[in-house]
Amino acid sequence: MNSILRVGVIGLGGAGLTHMKAFSKHPNTEVISIAGKEEERLSQVATEFGVKNTAFDWQDLVADTELDIISIATPNVLHYPITMAALESGKHVFCEKPLAITSKQTSEMFEVAKRNNCILEVALNYRRREDIILGKKLVSSGKLGRVYHSRASWKRRSGIPGIGSWFTSLEMAGGGAGIDLGPHLIDSLLYMLGEPKVATVSAVKHGELGMAGLGAMQLNGQMKGTGEFEVEDLCSALLRFEDGSSCQLEITWASHSKDSDDISFELLGVQSGLRISIANYASVNTLTIYEEIDGAPLTHSPEITSTTEGHLMVIQEFIDHVTQGQQDNHTILNVIHRATVLEAIYESAKSGQEVKL
Repeated sequence: MNSILRVGVIGLGGAGLTHMKAFSKHPNTEVISIAGKEEERLSQVATEFGVKNTAFDWQDLVADTELDIISIATPNVLHYPITMAALESGKHVFCEKPLAITSKQTSEMFEVAKRNNCILEVALNYRRREDIILGKKLVSSGKLGRVYHSRASWKRRSGIPGIGSWFTSLEMAGGGAGIDLGPHLIDSLLYMLGEPKVATVSAVKHGELGMAGLGAMQLNGQMKGTGEFEVEDLCSALLRFEDGSSCQLEITWASHSKDSDDISFELLGVQSGLRISIANYASVNTLTIYEEIDGAPLTHSPEITSTTEGHLMVIQEFIDHVTQGQQDNHTILNVIHRATVLEAIYESAKSGQEVKL
């Protein structure tokens, strides 16, 4: 294997540029090819990052024998076919979340990666935040005692991305707020809790604001209330774990509520509790601990300064696995479990019934 790994990036939206910036900063990778459907955008990005090869079709990058890695940041529905083709061609794959639209596809992708001795990883970068890492340490140390209930939410007031684009197409995205924001929320929560297994899911979802033409991320992106909004802008789920504990999830792209991107985790333990509050992607002093000392309530906040280089950190781990030739089997099982949980949320919301995993 070359000391410098050659990367091809497919998809030039916000996520694609984030991937490119992270790979460009890594000392052992070089982005030499990009693919996208918009000619002007393709030329602009190639010039900005000094990329020598461009293509309109992702198949051209998959077939390129110069490449060691394919980085995928396309509409969700394309993650599966591009990943499968890239793995079959012997390339390692770093894919934007969600890895796939279904848990079956997720499992198949890892099976093909194993068969071809390739590394496959997904961009779950929020768990690299210092507050999430500290939350995990507090749980595993026993500081909280048994965590019997938790709450996790990601709420936006006007945050529907790409109105009228693939984001709001059920076929292209596979879902709305849940499949867009849910992977980060569920991953960070289960990571902090020590990977408990979800036993049952009971969920609801709504698309009221989107169908009414409200809630776009940018005011000039508001659409007319045509009823063509095909996905949910809110989903809520009660997760019951095998150990008897529980969690309430709430995810909204849009709601008539607080005007911010408000990400929150609350872990309620017998000995103490903690809350992580990330308003507008805050990175400083976001964690608070609640406990009782000598019968008196005590609240304190450890100093927190989270890195803003989450994608660089997850790509560093990915490159380490590529150079070592080792796929983390524990990570594979966790990613598949997360996909199964997300799938169960949609199944429960659709059927109106609790779903057993």
